Amino acid sequence: MRYVRYFLLLFCLMAMARAEKPASDDLIYNQVKIKLAGDRDVKGGGIDVNVQSGVVTLKGRVDTDRAKSRAEHLTKKVKGVKQVIDQLQVQSK
Repeated sequence: MRYVRYFLLLFCLMAMARAEKPASDDLIYNQVKIKLAGDRDVKGGGIDVNVQSGVVTLKGRVDTDRAKSRAEHLTKKVKGVKQVIDQLQVQSK
C-alpha cells in the first residue's frame, strides 16, 4: 500500500510539472497557423505569424474587418499566447 501512495505522489508531481511547462514558440506558431487556416472568415491566407516568448504578431492583409477581428480572437485562444499584436490591414476592394 505504501508503494501505491509513493507512485501516486510521483505521478501527481510529474503531471504538475508538465502542466506548468509553457508552450514553445514553435508549438504556438503551428497552432495559430492551423486555427487561421481552418477558419472560414480568415481563410489563413496572407497572414504572417511571428511568435517571440509567447507574444504573437499578426501581419498582412485580410478581406474584411470581421476576418481581422476573428484572426485576433482565434490567436488569443491558443494555449501559451500571452499577447497578440494585430498589425493586420483590411484590404479595400
